[in-house]
Amino acid sequence: MERRAPSPRVPRARVPSCLAGRSVPSDPGPSLPHPGSRRHTGKMAAAAALPAEWIKNWEKAGKSEFLQLCRTLSENKSHDNMGFRDIQQALYELAYHVVRGNLKHDQASNVLGDVIEFREDMPSILADVFCILDIETSCLEEKSKRDHFTQLVLACLYLVSDTVLKERLDPETLESLGLIKQSQQFNQKSVKIKTKLFYKQQKFNLLREENEGYAKLIAELGQDLSGNITSDLILENIKSLIGCFNLDPNRVLDIILEVYECRPEYDDFFVPLIESYMYMCEPQTLCHILGFKFKFYQDPSGETPSSLYRVAAVLLQHNLIDLEDLYVHLLPGDNAIIEEHKREIVEAKQIVRKLTMVVLSSEKTEEKEKEKEKEEEKTEKPPDNQKLGLLEALLKIGDWQHAQSIMDQMPPFYATSHKPIAVALCQLVHVTIEPLYRRVGVPKGAKGSPIPSLPNKRAPKQADSFEDLRKEVFNMLCYLGPHLSHDPILFAKVVRLGKAFMKEFQSDGSKQEDKEKMEILFSCLLSITDQVLLPSLSLMDCNACMSEELWGMFKTFPYQYRYRLYGQWKNETYNSHPLLVKVKAQTIDRAKYIMKRLTKENVKPSGRQIGKLSHSNPTILFDYILSQIQKYDNLITPVVDSLKYLTSLNYDVLAYCIIEALANPEKERMKHDDTTISSWLQSLASFCGAVFRKYPIELAGLLQYVANQLKAGKSFDLLILKEVVQKMAGIEITEEMTMEQLEAMTGGEQLKAEGGYFGQIRNTKKSSQRLKDALLDHDLALPLCLLMAQQRNGVIFQEGGEKHLKLVGKLYDQCHDTLVQFGGFLASNLSTEDYIKRVPSIDVLCNEFHTPHDAAFFLSRPMYAHHISSKYDELKKAEKGNKQQHKVHKYITSCELVMAPVHDAVISLHLPKVWDDISPQFYATFWSLTMYDLAVPHSSYDREVNKLKVQMKAIDDNQEMPPNKKKKEKERCTALQDKLLEEEKKQLEHVQRVLQRLKLEKDNWLLAKSTKNETITKFLQLCIFPRCIFSAIDAVYCAHFVELVHQQKTPNFSTLLCYDRVFSDIIYTVASCTENEASRYGRFLCCMLETVTRWHSDRVIYEKECGNYPGFLTILRATGFDGGNKADQLDYENFRHVVHKWHYKLTKASVHCLETGEYTHIRNILIVLTKILPWYPKVLNLGQALERRVHKICQEEKEKRPDLYALAMGYSGQLKSRKPYMVPENEFHHKDPPARNAVAATVQNGPGGAGMPTSLSINTAKLEESTAEETDKLKEKSQGAVKVINKAVNATPKVTTSNGNSASNSKIIKEKDDKEKGGKEKDKEKKEKTPAATPETKALGKDGKDKPKEERANKDDKAREIKEKTPKSDKEKEKAKKEEKASKEEKTKTVVTNIDSKSAAEKEREKEPSRERDIAKDMKSKENAKGGEKMPVAGSLKSPVPRSETSESEREQKRRKVDTHSSPSHSSTVKDNLSELKDSSAKHYINHTTPTLSKSKEREVDKKDLDKSRERSREREKKDEKDRKDRKRDHSNSDREVPQDSTKRRKEENGTTGSSKHSKSESPSDSPRSNEKEKEKNKSKSSGKEKGDSIKAEKMEKSSSGSKKESRHDKDKTEKKEKRDSTGGKEEKKHHKSSDKHR
Repeated sequence: MERRAPSPRVPRARVPSCLAGRSVPSDPGPSLPHPGSRRHTGKMAAAAALPAEWIKNWEKAGKSEFLQLCRTLSENKSHDNMGFRDIQQALYELAYHVVRGNLKHDQASNVLGDVIEFREDMPSILADVFCILDIETSCLEEKSKRDHFTQLVLACLYLVSDTVLKERLDPETLESLGLIKQSQQFNQKSVKIKTKLFYKQQKFNLLREENEGYAKLIAELGQDLSGNITSDLILENIKSLIGCFNLDPNRVLDIILEVYECRPEYDDFFVPLIESYMYMCEPQTLCHILGFKFKFYQDPSGETPSSLYRVAAVLLQHNLIDLEDLYVHLLPGDNAIIEEHKREIVEAKQIVRKLTMVVLSSEKTEEKEKEKEKEEEKTEKPPDNQKLGLLEALLKIGDWQHAQSIMDQMPPFYATSHKPIAVALCQLVHVTIEPLYRRVGVPKGAKGSPIPSLPNKRAPKQADSFEDLRKEVFNMLCYLGPHLSHDPILFAKVVRLGKAFMKEFQSDGSKQEDKEKMEILFSCLLSITDQVLLPSLSLMDCNACMSEELWGMFKTFPYQYRYRLYGQWKNETYNSHPLLVKVKAQTIDRAKYIMKRLTKENVKPSGRQIGKLSHSNPTILFDYILSQIQKYDNLITPVVDSLKYLTSLNYDVLAYCIIEALANPEKERMKHDDTTISSWLQSLASFCGAVFRKYPIELAGLLQYVANQLKAGKSFDLLILKEVVQKMAGIEITEEMTMEQLEAMTGGEQLKAEGGYFGQIRNTKKSSQRLKDALLDHDLALPLCLLMAQQRNGVIFQEGGEKHLKLVGKLYDQCHDTLVQFGGFLASNLSTEDYIKRVPSIDVLCNEFHTPHDAAFFLSRPMYAHHISSKYDELKKAEKGNKQQHKVHKYITSCELVMAPVHDAVISLHLPKVWDDISPQFYATFWSLTMYDLAVPHSSYDREVNKLKVQMKAIDDNQEMPPNKKKKEKERCTALQDKLLEEEKKQLEHVQRVLQRLKLEKDNWLLAKSTKNETITKFLQLCIFPRCIFSAIDAVYCAHFVELVHQQKTPNFSTLLCYDRVFSDIIYTVASCTENEASRYGRFLCCMLETVTRWHSDRVIYEKECGNYPGFLTILRATGFDGGNKADQLDYENFRHVVHKWHYKLTKASVHCLETGEYTHIRNILIVLTKILPWYPKVLNLGQALERRVHKICQEEKEKRPDLYALAMGYSGQLKSRKPYMVPENEFHHKDPPARNAVAATVQNGPGGAGMPTSLSINTAKLEESTAEETDKLKEKSQGAVKVINKAVNATPKVTTSNGNSASNSKIIKEKDDKEKGGKEKDKEKKEKTPAATPETKALGKDGKDKPKEERANKDDKAREIKEKTPKSDKEKEKAKKEEKASKEEKTKTVVTNIDSKSAAEKEREKEPSRERDIAKDMKSKENAKGGEKMPVAGSLKSPVPRSETSESEREQKRRKVDTHSSPSHSSTVKDNLSELKDSSAKHYINHTTPTLSKSKEREVDKKDLDKSRERSREREKKDEKDRKDRKRDHSNSDREVPQDSTKRRKEENGTTGSSKHSKSESPSDSPRSNEKEKEKNKSKSSGKEKGDSIKAEKMEKSSSGSKKESRHDKDKTEKKEKRDSTGGKEEKKHHKSSDKHR
């Protein structure tokens, strides 16, 4: 084959061939500066300058000095070039002195003769010096210097050969020296020689001309080389052949390479041969020849043989050629490679765009055709890439250094994207890691095939330790990148090495230095995972084994590192390489295809497809699946079911993808209306719960995410925790629980699981264990609880700032529910040790962690229970006493041991004065017990056992079931049944022990150091109210606990007060609840009403459960006194009145809430009403009032607020269905006067009578504030005849009103009333004038407006005159004072007259006036402080004993004024206790004062009184009507005298809302007869002593006919006032007649 010789060499002027290859400079001119210029460089140069003294004393010292210098310079061979130059300079200086004439030429030649011996190349150096001087002297004009030079050269001719001089000196100089004859001839001859040498083509012996030499050469190279033949021997033969046959040396080299290509196995022979041969050639020659060889194959059709690449690679590895020199000969150019890389990226992006584009079917076919054409074009073979071929060869022989430098010149991963390169590099890695892999990586039991090392000694060193991996292997892997996918075996090896390294890394036995090295290695391993392993997995074709192998290493990383890696993989890796870009697009395309077809029916096949796809590209797939789930929540179930073919790694990636989706900052967590949580978040949460339950996915990341969100004050994501706990632990939190479920929830764990939840909870053991482990391993159990407890308030005060109230309520409920659910999970799943170890004591929780008290006790409660039971077990083991008493005693001991520290701890939670009324023990007992401790749900146990029996029967009857399955199922049911029965027995014993314990404790529970009233307040405030809205079971517990405290006959606990407080005013409590709290509060009220209704239903039950209990005492004696007196107990009939009053109160509150128009009020009251529906309303007229109001809501809210509309409609329907069960009022409680001795009207203990439903009233001081209409109504409904002396309890002297008393008594009372009202009017006026009405005044707006009528009617003419003046006039004040004085004088008189008739008990009580006063003051201050609170704080009931000092009565009056002003809100909760049984109270006094008087006489006297009073009242009626009309005209501007219609109008104009808005529905029963009743009452009041009796009769009459007339009067609501007035007279006549009949 013809090969062209390399290009000819460039000629060099005047450099003879003898010097070729030597390091003598061809032009030494510049290196020897002119001596005159003295530009010496370096120290040696400076030293070489000959001093003038040497020349002067040449013979004496100079000569020897010079010789010494030359000798030292010659010996110094370390600086190769420097020594050479310095000698040149020394000789030059010497010669120059001769030229200048300072030294004789013979002297110089003698010295030079000696110097010549110092170095072999000295003649050449001397010739160089002469050459320089020749040029210098030829330019000089001074002839003498030229002559001196010539003489010197002639003298030295014996030292330097002629040939050297002929080579270096000018032809003219040579001629003058006589070395040549003629310079001209010499010039011509040299030109001819050069032309022949350089420019004439030499006729070498080429192959085709004369092949013998080459044949012999090939025979030499091709012989068998296995013997003793060495490269040196062959080289000598080659030299001979070149000389003999005149062969071209370049051609010979070419043939050597050609033969080497064919015999690649003889590296050891050919490499030294070429190396030796290269000594004869120029260094570039070999590279040029290789370059020509590569160029030959660069035709479009040419293909470079791999043997040539290999030869080039070996020569590169042995440094016989330079990579830079060879690289330029290879194609394609670097620019072309970069362009190609860019083009690939663009193409990949276009493919992605096509896949994401929506293409219509008609276009699809065209597109496909175009694509086919393009692909055909692409299949044309690309030109050969010689750079990659060389790279592959380098990698195969293990020359990593050169391979790396070639890869560095290309775009990243461009080289390895070609499979041969990737495979070659993988093979190199295989070899490099072999020893280490064999030592630590091979799995047990696997043999594996060992890989032999490369024969090449220059290959990278094999790795024996993890440290060695860092040097080369990690680097190689980084160059491989995603293309490790070509070699799954290497992938597995690298992963196994990673596993082995992590094992070593996590063992603690290493030193500090090693640890630092290990840390570096660990970070390298993470980088390799990120850049190589995960991308390679993406390019592998669905290899589940690799995924599992990788998980083996991944599970040793903490989840933070894993998630970081998944994040990089998902969001960055896929954009780094065109191949990955394509893979991502294809994965999404495939995922869309699968998800479109996924249904419940084809879960299995779709699941397999999802599994296949997920092995390689889980992040992309899950991202798409989650995006679909967020849009379509009906996909959740099929997707969860279809994920069963995933690998462990994929499950972990799924957890990461879920968290990333949750944390997506671009997604809004609220819907557009800002009132509900977004559906995407709800769907994700639901998916989370299902997927984490079903598959073994690590939870730590998700739980930490929720904790971090809570730390950041965001509670939306609690939805996820709620779902996860619900699904994994089977603990449901829902407000829609039925009473049966609730009951089941009060039993043991087994009963809860069977009957307590909506879904049948099965097989949660494993999943709840996983959840527990995740919480404990990462210490998240307590932090999550505390964060949730703190976040509840955070929702309102921080998070809820800008949010809609409805959403804030939802978030609060979600936070609270999740806390309850999560706490329940911890309580049932953590072992005692774990729990106690993690939950701090109650005081630390509350004071240091600022956990709200209800939550803190909720978390601590299971701890106490665990603790007590473990202590109890210990004590049982210690003493083997089986008697029940012993067991109880041990139980109580263990309780004391556990609870004593708690009693001490709770003291710090509240102010010291709290503990004056309730003991820390009582507080701790209340908060530490649960329903499980108080009662056994026998019916629930029975229900579940019966269900199981039915199930077993069904199994028996089932003919299709195979026998072995039947047997299994029956065994399961039997085992469950046994478990339930065992659990019931265990609970029963436990409850008995607890009740024994409470019996012993109860005497120390309520201290009541201030008053019983205050005690009840504290109990409700700190115990009942916070806990009853905590959870549904707690609501039931609170009601049950109140009943239990009553049944235990706890000292100082007034059951009546307690119930009264709970039912009296629910508006504030309802208004401040969230939706779920309202539901729980409703449950609580429902349970309370259930108890009350049970007592109300049957006298026998009442007598048995309440008859002789201290909770139903109506006299609150000094603490410690046991009221066993039957007369002090509230009897059954009066109790029924009280219950009616409570129902009335509930109605009033409900109507008020429904009328406010406030979303929260309406929603909450409807929820509460729905919950209490079984027990309320029971009275027909109250039910009708509610029904009308709810109907109105339905109409109003239908368009505006559909959720309220739905609630109202739901309630309305249920209410209608309850109608048949309602009873008329007279059936609910007897309205005729009860037995006279029913009630003891004496009230002793200061403000302690707030709940007394008889003649005692809550906050009686406020009685005056209640509207005349309301009080009349109440009198009408809740009892028979009512005595007028209803102010007796407000510290007015109690005047006995038997017939024996003189009329003056009633006058005194009347005047007294007037005075009180005068004082109150002032306060009332002040109130009405204040522009900003408090919520309370709004709520009770009716009272304020109607009051003037009552006051007017009750006053005589003087009082009227006072009223007509301006409200704050001085005259008014003076008159009031005068009247006060008069009344005081009269009082003292009555005290004298009545002092004899006092009972002994009253005398005793008189001794304690000061104490009562103090208590009253305390109560007053409390009321003032708590003016706007939801609950009435205290009712100041004064002793009915007359006071002897006038100063005292003044104080009382002032106190009354303060009371009325301080808290108007109380009037509604207060007003009617007194009115209910004033009559009976008065009669009780009759019994005390005139025991001899017979009943028959009394009746006669009553009849006479009635007749008189009728006549008087008729006369008065006419006068009053006239007066009233006059007043209407004159005083329309004064607030207190505005008639109802105008008040109504004005209110509507001002836009004031409140219960007074609709005057027609002033009281819940909506009776329009209010004005008439007022008139009648006013007249009767002003008619002296007989007035009381007449009213009594009238009221009886009215009450009997009241319920019948109500419905008729509803129609008259909108009629005008005149009409109403005119009907008044007729109505009254009817009343008189009916009262006659009645008498």
